[in-house]
Amino acid sequence: MKKELRIKRNKDFQAAFQKGRSFANRQFVVYVLGKEGQESFRIGLSVSKKIGNAVTRNQIKRYIRQSIFELKDQLRTGNDYVIIARKPVKEMDFFEVKKSLIHVLKVGKVLQLQKEGQNS
Repeated sequence: MKKELRIKRNKDFQAAFQKGRSFANRQFVVYVLGKEGQESFRIGLSVSKKIGNAVTRNQIKRYIRQSIFELKDQLRTGNDYVIIARKPVKEMDFFEVKKSLIHVLKVGKVLQLQKEGQNS
């Protein structure tokens, strides 16, 4: 995922937390903040030290980034997304992470669904 599509500044994270809508399942909390005049979306990731050591946290972040990369054509543009991983993510492989992210993004109605018969 391109670095321009990432949220890095604390100010941007705080804006998403305070003004954005949140959606959750057991594995993730996603904050969505609409941004006027932004042609693409941006992603911010938060994986707590409570989840594991640096190797584990970085692996989870790679899984999330790859999932978002594969879903980028279905994700609504013009939004900032802050994704917070919860403890159960530690035990999941890539496909479970992607499936869980798809679920929480559908709950938030920010994932544009593909037609039936195609892989999702």
